[in-house]
Amino acid sequence: LYMDDGQMLFDSTMTWNHQSWKVAQTATKLMKEGKVGDFIVVGIWNIHKLRFPNYFPQQHYESLSAIQKDTISKELQKFGVASGMFEPNSDNYLKFLVKELIPYIDQNYSIYKDRKHTFIAGSSMGGLIAWYAICEYPDVFGGAACMSTHWPGTFSTKDNPIPEAFDEYLKAHLPSPGTHKIYF
Repeated sequence: LYMDDGQMLFDSTMTWNHQSWKVAQTATKLMKEGKVGDFIVVGIWNIHKLRFPNYFPQQHYESLSAIQKDTISKELQKFGVASGMFEPNSDNYLKFLVKELIPYIDQNYSIYKDRKHTFIAGSSMGGLIAWYAICEYPDVFGGAACMSTHWPGTFSTKDNPIPEAFDEYLKAHLPSPGTHKIYF
C-alpha cells in the first residue's frame, strides 16, 4: 500500500497538526483479526510547498483555458499554495512512483509485485493523486483509496471548472470495478 502524505501516517509528534493516521496500529489490528492479508505500507513523504503541484491531476489543469488557469492560480496564490502561475507536476510525481519507487520496493522487499496487490491511498489532495494514479497507471495499481478527496481542487466552488473537468476525465479513464478496487 503506497500512501501519500507519508509524514502524517505514523508519528503524531512529527506532523503539523500533532495527529497521525495511526497506520501501523490499524494495519496490525486488521492483519491480526484476519480481515486483510499481510501487507506493507510505503509512506511517501511530501514537501509541503510541492504538495499541490505534485498531487493536482495535471492533465485536467492543462485542458483549462488561459483565463481559467489564471483565475485558479490567483486563488491558490491567495491561500499560499502557489507563488506565481500554478504549474502542476503530478505526471512527473507519478512517473517517480512507477519508475523509481515501486521498482525499488519490489526489488528490496518480499512482496507480491502484481497489480492485484499494489494499491495507492491518500486523503484530500492525496485522494486526488490516488485516483489519478489508478487512471493513469491501471496496469500498476489494482486499487485506490481516495479519502476526503479535495474535489474542488481549489478553495472555492463558485465558477470552478475543476470538478466538471475531473468528472469528465473519470468517465473516460476510470478502470473497471471488475478489475480494480476503488474506495472514494
